[in-house]
Amino acid sequence: MTPMLADRRQLFELLAAWSERGWLRELDRSLALFFAGLDAEASPLLLLAAALASHQLGQGHVCLDLRTTLADPDSALSLPPEGESAEGVSLLPSHVLAGVSLPAWRSACEKSALLQEREDQVAPLVLSGDCLYLRRYRDYERSVADCIGARLRAPADAPTDLAARLSALFPEPLVLAGQRLTDWQKLACALAARGRFTLVTGGPGTGKTTTVVRLLALLQAAALDQGAPLRLSLAAPTGKAAARLTESIGAQVASLPVSEAVRGQIPSSVTTLHRLLGSRPDSRHFRHNAANLLPLDVLVVDEASMIDLEMMASLLDALPAHARLILLGDKDQLASVEAGAVLGDLCRDAEAGGYSQATLHWLAQQTGERIEDPQLHGGEQALAQHIVMLRHSRRFAGGSGIGRLALAVNRGAAAEARAVLMAGTADVHALRLAGEQDRAFERLLLDGWPGDEQRPVGYVDYLNVLREQRPDLGDDSERWDAWAAAVLTAFDRFQLLCAVRKGAWGVEALNVRIAQALLQRGLIEQDHGWYEGRPVLVTRNDYGLGLMNGDIGIALRLPEPSTQAGEASRLVLRVVFPRNDGSGGLRSILPSRLGAVETVFAMTVHKSQGSEFAHCALVLPENLNPVLTKELIYTGITRARHCFSLVESRAGVFEQAVQRRVVRRSGLRAALLGADA
Repeated sequence: MTPMLADRRQLFELLAAWSERGWLRELDRSLALFFAGLDAEASPLLLLAAALASHQLGQGHVCLDLRTTLADPDSALSLPPEGESAEGVSLLPSHVLAGVSLPAWRSACEKSALLQEREDQVAPLVLSGDCLYLRRYRDYERSVADCIGARLRAPADAPTDLAARLSALFPEPLVLAGQRLTDWQKLACALAARGRFTLVTGGPGTGKTTTVVRLLALLQAAALDQGAPLRLSLAAPTGKAAARLTESIGAQVASLPVSEAVRGQIPSSVTTLHRLLGSRPDSRHFRHNAANLLPLDVLVVDEASMIDLEMMASLLDALPAHARLILLGDKDQLASVEAGAVLGDLCRDAEAGGYSQATLHWLAQQTGERIEDPQLHGGEQALAQHIVMLRHSRRFAGGSGIGRLALAVNRGAAAEARAVLMAGTADVHALRLAGEQDRAFERLLLDGWPGDEQRPVGYVDYLNVLREQRPDLGDDSERWDAWAAAVLTAFDRFQLLCAVRKGAWGVEALNVRIAQALLQRGLIEQDHGWYEGRPVLVTRNDYGLGLMNGDIGIALRLPEPSTQAGEASRLVLRVVFPRNDGSGGLRSILPSRLGAVETVFAMTVHKSQGSEFAHCALVLPENLNPVLTKELIYTGITRARHCFSLVESRAGVFEQAVQRRVVRRSGLRAALLGADA
C-alpha cells in the first residue's frame, strides 16, 4: 500500500491535488472530509472509496466497482480526464492503488460505521458484492428493479379480439426491397397489449413512433368499445425530444385506419418528464409520487436512453400499478448524462430475442408472424418477454452510406466503417484536418461540402435566409413570424457536433472560431456578446419562461411598437425559440432575461440527443479520451437525416473509438434478473 493511503492527512493531500488538477470534483473531496468527521475511525481506504464512488456518479456510474477499479484504476476511473497530462505520475490512481488487494479494500469498508449492514440501518454507504454505493443510489436501483419486477409479474388484460385488431392496423405483410420480412412493429404492439411494462428499441427509421401510435389506437379503440376511454400520456426527457415526437404523432394519427372517435382520444402533444411529474423548483422531488399518483392508464416515454436512474425511480414511483408503461429508445445511443444507463442495462441482450416457446406460440397466434431468424436465441427470462427490437430501417435504405456507417460503428467494426467513409457515397463525407487553422474545415462548416452544386449546407445558409428574406418594418406580424420561423428552420439544417468541450476541437474553442469566421465574412456584426444571428442553447430548465434544457433559439431584430403615439415601430433584439409544445408557434424573449444559455454553433453529442439535422458534422479530437466510444460516434452519425460529415484531426482516433464501448457500472440488471444476469 502506498504511503498516501497510510494516514488521513496524506489522503486528504492526495484528494486536494486531484481536485486542483480537475481529476475530482470539489464535491467528491468534500464528501470524503464530511465522512471523516462522521466516523473518526474510518480508514483512509474507505474515505478514498467514498470520494471515488461520488466521482463515479459524476462519470455516469451508479457505483464504484472495487474489483474493476483495482484491475485498471486509470481506465475505470477515467483519470486523468480529457486534456490532462500525466504530470506527477505518482499521483495517478494506478500508482496510488498499487499494492491494495480487493479483500483489504472490502475489509476497510466493512469495518466502518458509515456502511449500512442491515436493511433497517441508516448509513450513507452500501457495499453490495464488490460495488460501493452512496445509499441513495442503491435505493434508486432497488426501487427501479422492484417496480419493474412487479410489472413483469402482473400482466395486463389484452383485448379478447387482439388478432383481429392487429390485422386491421397492419393489413399488409411487411415487404422491403421485394423481401417478406418479420413485422416487428406488429409484434411490439402485441406484446405491449398484454403487458404492463414494454421496451421497444431500435435505430433511426425503424418505426418506433409508428409502432406506438398504432398501439395507442389499438388500446383506445378496445377501451372505447367497453365504454370508457383510457387516460393516455406521451412524454420525453427533453423539450426538444418532446417537440419532435409531437410533430411526428400528428401525421401518424391522421393516417390511422380507425374511427374519428378513436383518433380524438389519442394525445396530440408530448410533455417533458419534468412537467409530467410536476417539478418543484430547487428540489429533487416532484408533485406526483407514490402518495399522489399520476392519473394515467397508459404512459409512453420516448428517447428513453436519456433517462437516468433517479428519474426512472421517480417515474415508476408515481405510476399507478395498473398502468401500462411503454419505453421507446435506441439502446445503442449514448446513455443519460446523469448516473445510470437504464435502457442500455435492460436491453443489453435485445438482439438475441430471448423469447420462450410460450411467447413465440402466443405471438404466432395473435399476429401470424413467425420469428425464424437463426441469430435469435430462446430463453425464459421474464424481462426478455417484454422487449422488442425493431430491426428494419425505412430511413436508411440498403445503399445508404449513413445506414451502413452507423451499422459498422455499432458492431465495433472499425475497418468496415473506414471503408464506408472512403467509398465516397452521396450522403457521407470524410475530412482529415491539416491543422487547427485548416481552411477546408472552415469551408465545410460555413458552406457545406465542396465540389457539389447540391452539397449539404453549412452555417452561411441560415444567415443568408436571415438577410435576404427579412421583411420590411411596416409588414404585419405574420410576415415577421414566418421570417423568424424560416431562419430557425434553416439553422436546423446543419449542426457541428463535438466529442468534448475543451481543447482545440472542443465546443468552447469551435464556437469562438466559427463566430470569428462568420464575422470575417461580414455575416454577423460581432463575435461576442449578443448579436443578431447568434444561436443559443438553453442549458437549464426555466419553467417561468417556458424553456427546457436543450431548446435552441436565435437572436433576431424584431419590430416593437412604440409606446409614444405617432412614433414608428423600432427593431429590438430578441431571442426567438420554437415553442416546445409541438404547436409550431414561436416565443421571443429579451436577451437580458436569459441566464442559462450558451452559443451553439457547436454542441456536444450528448446535447444533440433527441435532435435530428439534415446535415451534421462530427469532429473528433486529436487524442483518445474516455468519452470517445462507439456509442458517441453512433449517436453523432444517427443525428443526420440526409448527410453526415466526419472531421478527423489525427489518424487512428476514429478506429480506436469505434472499438471502445461505454461500460457503466450498475447493479440494476443483476437486481432485476438475479443470478441469471
